[in-house]
Amino acid sequence: MEPDLFTAAAEDRQAKDPSASPLAVRMRPRTLDEVVGQQHLLRPGSPLRRLVGEGGGGPAGSSSVMLWGPPGTGKTTLAYVVSQATDKRFVELSAITAGVKEVRAVIDGARRSSGAYGKETVLFLDEIHRFSKAQQDSLLPAVENRWVTLIAATTENPYFSVISPLLSRSLLLTLEPLTDEDLRGLLRRAVADERGLGGQVTLPEDSEAHLLRIAGGDARRALTALEAAAGAALAKGESTVSLDTVEEAVNRAAVKYDRDGDQHYDVASALIKSIRGSDVDAALHYLARMIEAGEDPRFIARRLMISASEDIGLADPTALQTAVAAAQAVAMIGFPEARITLSQATVALALAPKSNAAYLAIDAALADVRAGHAGPVPSHLRDSHYKGAQKLGHGKGYQYPHDMPGGIAAQQYAPDAVHGKRYYEPTRYGAEARYADVAERVRARLRGEGD
Repeated sequence: MEPDLFTAAAEDRQAKDPSASPLAVRMRPRTLDEVVGQQHLLRPGSPLRRLVGEGGGGPAGSSSVMLWGPPGTGKTTLAYVVSQATDKRFVELSAITAGVKEVRAVIDGARRSSGAYGKETVLFLDEIHRFSKAQQDSLLPAVENRWVTLIAATTENPYFSVISPLLSRSLLLTLEPLTDEDLRGLLRRAVADERGLGGQVTLPEDSEAHLLRIAGGDARRALTALEAAAGAALAKGESTVSLDTVEEAVNRAAVKYDRDGDQHYDVASALIKSIRGSDVDAALHYLARMIEAGEDPRFIARRLMISASEDIGLADPTALQTAVAAAQAVAMIGFPEARITLSQATVALALAPKSNAAYLAIDAALADVRAGHAGPVPSHLRDSHYKGAQKLGHGKGYQYPHDMPGGIAAQQYAPDAVHGKRYYEPTRYGAEARYADVAERVRARLRGEGD
């Protein structure tokens, strides 16, 4: 293994004085079986297990993989485990500091190693999204010809940040945020394990719960906070890490919020109702409570998307675009930066004009369908492209709207059972006032009225 992120010097220092390394480093898994979470990627025969030599090689050997997930979910940890467990040559580069020159040097070394010693090379490339298109292109020959097995890590959506040829030659493995149970097990192991705190302190349930809220699915953040709190307790001569000590150490007050209980739903409901009521300040307060409590940012983004359609609709057609863009950005960047994106979307939605007309319209249409008010599709609207359709009268009498003045043909579209029924009743708020005028004009033209 060549010197890399996990350098020999650092390992020697850790061996001589384990406390010199951060707790998150000391507790880094040594085997795939010690990895917390991501069990969907660690099944027998998975690409990661093949990388460490489980399952053999040959024509069905290990593939290059793309690890995509938010910070603290184990991308670097998985690469480290591979570096420790594999008998292959392991090289690490960071896209922050490396360029095409360094990539070519690794590839040349891999070809020499393969030709001279029959030894394969695993290249771990962190932050691949920071590579330009040209830099990513330089990896293609090596990946395609399997001169190197690439493990690339990214926190950004690879469909946007990685070139298609490289993505198509790699297996995309998506890492999920760690659950509270995953992190709870990690914290307890760190407290008891000799590599960690060695049982010097105890962690009460309320302190543990606060650390889980602080972590927000990020293992590194959880262990860093635990180390700070345990250090503060020991400095005071205490063997119990109290909630007060945790708060002092991480400078963050405990939020009364149970993500699996009533508070979860109450605060989420209050956020949406504040947006609906156009109280931007109250909405930001509830958003802050959810963020501080470690709520999944994707859950918040989903609620905002629903609100954009349910409570704003066509009163501001850009509201849904804003909410969807926020959800995509949250998925790509994660916390802590995602708080800014969520704030921007919340402010925009809270201050937007409101309309629930689209929400009421689809519910009214669904109610009629469920009540049996459907009936056959008018014959002139039926598919007339297949053989024999014309003999059945399908399509007969259909008027092509593009051939009509104004692009509207005066003909029946709805089944007889609901013909003339009005589901969409637009408001006169915001941009929906224009839609209200358009809807009235179009309905009149469809009835054959007007010019």
